[in-house]
Amino acid sequence: MEFTKMEAAGNDFVVFNGFKYSIENYEDLAIKSCDRHFSVGADGILICEKSDIADIKMVYYNSDGSRGEMCGNGIRCFSKYVYEEGLVDKKIFTVDTLAGIKTIWLEIDNNDKAETVKVNMGSPIFKAKDIPVNIDKDKIIEETLKIDGEEITFSSVLVGVPHTIIFVDDIQTIDINGLGKEIEEHFIFPKKTNVNFIQIINKNKINIYTWERGAGRTLGCGTGSCASVVIGSLLGKLEKRVYVKTEGGELEVELGEQGEIFMKGGANRICNGIFYNLI
Repeated sequence: MEFTKMEAAGNDFVVFNGFKYSIENYEDLAIKSCDRHFSVGADGILICEKSDIADIKMVYYNSDGSRGEMCGNGIRCFSKYVYEEGLVDKKIFTVDTLAGIKTIWLEIDNNDKAETVKVNMGSPIFKAKDIPVNIDKDKIIEETLKIDGEEITFSSVLVGVPHTIIFVDDIQTIDINGLGKEIEEHFIFPKKTNVNFIQIINKNKINIYTWERGAGRTLGCGTGSCASVVIGSLLGKLEKRVYVKTEGGELEVELGEQGEIFMKGGANRICNGIFYNLI
């Protein structure tokens, strides 16, 4: 089965053309193809499918085989792929995801390649029961969680998937892996959570390190970048337009007048190949 490996802000994916291949078990395919030692290696897989409600459908699975509702860096890779493969023939189109329909704007270079991808990520959801977070509050803004005897101030929001936001003074001193895993699996998050650690450079620029639900430490997270700017702006720490520096790259997040989130950044093809370890 042919595949394309892509990355956006260091978040890497294996992309499969669901129009060309009939794939019966996405969970097994994700686990096998994402293995970094015995296979292609990636944070997740993206599959293109037909949609009855949008121009095309994006199916996303994490590297552990769990289904993901949405992936911000993933949808940029997906959008570049479907345009350059001729699966959509428009520079503005819609993508059907489990987190709703997303509108895409492509900036095309002189070689008819998608240079940057802008995505309307929709509006954030703050209701605790919808994120979900098992705390008896309407919104989860600057609450306290005790981990290994240390009190951590966090906020949570749903941007396609659940995100927990933690602002830190020095991101280099944080045990991203250890703390991230503990928070992801904490009992107050019944569907687990992505964990984002943010260091503010100024009101228009942040550094972010991410522990992703179902994938572990990743070099970038598009939805996490969006969630971080949403919470930072709500708390008065950030402006409406912010440049986000992840471990693997940079992207831009802008908050619209109606509450919608716009994410813009690049995506890159790494290689094409044939996957032989079929399920």
